[in-house]
Order: sequence, then structure tokens, then C-alpha cells
Amino acid sequence: MRQGSAAVEFALIGPVLIALLLAAVVYGGWFLLAQSVQSLASEAARAALGGLDAQERAALAQAEADATVGDIGALEARRLALRVEDDGVTVRVVAAYDIHDHPIMLLGGMLPRPPEVIERSAVVRFGER
Repeated sequence: MRQGSAAVEFALIGPVLIALLLAAVVYGGWFLLAQSVQSLASEAARAALGGLDAQERAALAQAEADATVGDIGALEARRLALRVEDDGVTVRVVAAYDIHDHPIMLLGGMLPRPPEVIERSAVVRFGER
């Protein structure tokens, strides 16, 4: 009577356990990518401070983003879109990273998926307050 009880219990609990493990991997990977994109946006915004005008600041931010994306192992340059907004007082760098076909997202299967575009921004201010 008790010989098959372990198999039945695993059949009931196993799929839930596997779904939880997959969710931890998918969301953990998503958080790694989101933190990496935030770090990239922050570094690009800091680099933009060295520019003398809006065009130079945008070029410096883009160059830093291109260099940083190579240093961060989790990111690929082809998935990144960078936008630099400059009003003369502040520079805002917005980094958008498309992960709709990233292997982390494909692992999820039928799990609720995190957003497919990670968008993070960083703002730096010129001068003193």
C-alpha cells in the first residue's frame, strides 16, 4: 500500500518544485541584466560630464557605453539602445536593453515573464546647486 506513495507525492510536488527553480533562474538572470544595464547607464552618464557641448557629451556617453558593454559579460552590444538627453544643466542617459529572445527569457516557458525591454536611466548634474 505504501510502495507507490513516494512516486505519487513526487508527481504532485515535482512540477511545482521545477517551476519554482526555473522561476528563480529566469528572474535571477533578469535582475542580473537589469543591474548591468543600470551600471552601464551610470558609467555613460559620468563619462558625459567631460563634454563641452551636447553633441560631445552624447558622443562620450555612447563611447563609454560601447566600452562598458564589452566589459560586462552579461550584455551584448546589439541589444542595447542608448539615448542622451541634455538640457544644459543635467544630462540624462537612458539605456534600453532588448531581451525578448535572450536565452534567459526562453528558459521561462510558461512562467509569467519579466519585461522584455529593460530600461534604466542615470542623471548627472553640472556645477553646484
